[in-house]
Amino acid sequence: MREGSKRAQEGMTLIEVLVALLILTVGLLGAAAIQLNALKYTDSSRMTSQASFIAYDMMDRIRANSAADYTVTPPTSGNLSVARDQDLYDFTTNIVNFGGATATGSVTLNQRVYTITINWDDARAANTASSRRSFVLTSRASVDPVSTP
Repeated sequence: MREGSKRAQEGMTLIEVLVALLILTVGLLGAAAIQLNALKYTDSSRMTSQASFIAYDMMDRIRANSAADYTVTPPTSGNLSVARDQDLYDFTTNIVNFGGATATGSVTLNQRVYTITINWDDARAANTASSRRSFVLTSRASVDPVSTP
């Protein structure tokens, strides 16, 4: 027998180091993918929250000026002398600022119940070419009249 074969092995072989490095790399890539998804979903959640703020702001404006008709087409420029026109202009401007040029909003009225709908493109979070998201707020803006039997 050779004298060197009686000694115990010391250290790690190159194959063991490469296997450990491969396992570490796969783990780090997985962590990076999870972080990327978290960023996408956080952005999507932020967009939904922003749409909620805009819709509730518009509902508050409708309640404050309950005599006005908010179902008309929004004006293309603001008009400080007419509150309804300024409110609708601010509504559409806020929607475009938060969701881009493809974002839209509408106000409808059905039997004293207002429905505010905001649509925007959320393609980045959905990983598709076109993914529309929407936020819908429905609320009664006035009190029902008291009826006597």
